[in-house]
Amino acid sequence: MHDLLIKNGLVVDGTGTPPAHADIAVDDAMIVQVGSVDGKAKRIIDAEGLLITPGFVDIHTHYDGQVTWDPMLTPSTWHGVTTAVFGNCGVGFAPVDPDRHEWLIGLMEGVEDIPGTALHEGIQWQWETFPEYLDYLERHHYGVNIGTQVPHGAVRAYVMGERGAANEPASRQDIERMACIVREGIEAGALGFSTSRTIAHRAIDGRNVPGTFAAEDELFGIGRAMPAGVFELAPAGVTGDDLSLPDKEVEWMRRLALETGRPVTFALVQYNADRDQWRQILNASATAAAEGAQLYPQCHGRLVGGLLGLTARHPFERLPAFAELKDLQPAAQAARLADTALKSSLLEQAQAMGIAHSGLVNFERMYPMEDPPNYEPDASNSIQAMADRSGQSPLAVMLDVMQKNQGRQLLLLGLFNYTDGNLDAAKSMLEHPCSVIGLSDGGAHCGAISDGSTPTFMLTHWARDRKRGLLPLEFVVKKQTSDTARLYGLNDRGVLAPGYRADINVIDHAELALEAPEMVHDLPAGGGRFIQKARGYRATLVAGEVVMQDGEDTGARPGRLIRGSQPAPTQAR
Repeated sequence: MHDLLIKNGLVVDGTGTPPAHADIAVDDAMIVQVGSVDGKAKRIIDAEGLLITPGFVDIHTHYDGQVTWDPMLTPSTWHGVTTAVFGNCGVGFAPVDPDRHEWLIGLMEGVEDIPGTALHEGIQWQWETFPEYLDYLERHHYGVNIGTQVPHGAVRAYVMGERGAANEPASRQDIERMACIVREGIEAGALGFSTSRTIAHRAIDGRNVPGTFAAEDELFGIGRAMPAGVFELAPAGVTGDDLSLPDKEVEWMRRLALETGRPVTFALVQYNADRDQWRQILNASATAAAEGAQLYPQCHGRLVGGLLGLTARHPFERLPAFAELKDLQPAAQAARLADTALKSSLLEQAQAMGIAHSGLVNFERMYPMEDPPNYEPDASNSIQAMADRSGQSPLAVMLDVMQKNQGRQLLLLGLFNYTDGNLDAAKSMLEHPCSVIGLSDGGAHCGAISDGSTPTFMLTHWARDRKRGLLPLEFVVKKQTSDTARLYGLNDRGVLAPGYRADINVIDHAELALEAPEMVHDLPAGGGRFIQKARGYRATLVAGEVVMQDGEDTGARPGRLIRGSQPAPTQAR
């Protein structure tokens, strides 16, 4: 008798093979049979009319702090994620001197927009070294499997103190100590090392992340010390701050990958200042791959942007005329904004302060958030187009839209991947053989996005709904299961075949839908964050146990810390 039998489903197995009807039998947390399965089981899930996929492996999250208080790592588990990798972009909470807890919190708050009050309240500091951090994580059980990386920012500050925090050059002795710590962390089970070189990443005090300006001797010294694992980074130029930088970054990453044999993965987006540079970077990555260098540009499945509104941030909140509204609830703010005199004052002050020309405002790529959400909106629905039709200023239209739905109406601002007013560039990035999907930032940028929902978006928009060209369902599943798992050496998951882990999703694809983002205050100390749920996940299993059923937490906690790469099943070798 099997522990579990999933019957009559349409299996999309994670290998890129077209879907096929099959049953799946599970024993002792492992898949033991796929096909026509006879016999009894302690539990049977009837998947007639449903998809069966591997659990999704999200390699770019920021749950470094949240993991200490939230065993489900929401919102990721609401979207079929069964393995989450954090410690990205050079930020994390180990190693740490006991007197630098607050500083590391400020670093995470500044870079990843996670409320510092929540981190102060929620994190239970029971470690100093990176291996001790892993030991702490291993003592707890989760609704999702977790893995993490050694963050450059924390290592640099631990070794160099204020010199490291201030981005001063590292001495030979500094580099040797950092390399030793990174090696120790990977030998203890870290899945890799991460750093950030983009000037957009700053601590709450305004200073760049430690390592932003690290010289090659520091980067290569650390890379050479890595006995295993992935070298992950947010590269210089990723936000378009210097158009010459991405090409230079690819060159040193190519040399690092060739010299060390380590895979290097880095953020790649389309930015407005040079709409086609992403193509050059993909081509350079392919050339490097032909030479034997493992370069993996990490792309996003949808536009990279943010949410604006009265429940979020918005440019009007900085104006003197808005001061009297700041302590009101969004519904009350919306009611007050109906006052013609107040609205006129806000528009006059906004014009005087040049808000229409700030980085947070691009009316041609700003759209009212629809319900259900539309992450590939048409140019005719932009705030600029609405202003052109109405004869109002875009600022006035923006203010009017924000008042709707009792102040809960959100605006979607496309910053990257939407230069052309569509997701064609993102599609090309996803299709490139060198790319991996990442950048969901699950757990991060709480006041601006909830992109941990990207796995659901991939299944709905790209594999079902898109009018401008779909991606095959089997490709979409493979991209966020076996492809992401293989990059991080997690060769025991991401595929539905005998011998693999029973991390599985059972999905009503026809009914699968994203709900609208919503601001809630469920973080420690009442911290706020945007969440986004989904409908259509009938069951999500981790190690053969149902952790989510019809969108509800079952209370099962079979998830564990992953230490290092995991071998492929004997049957699959």
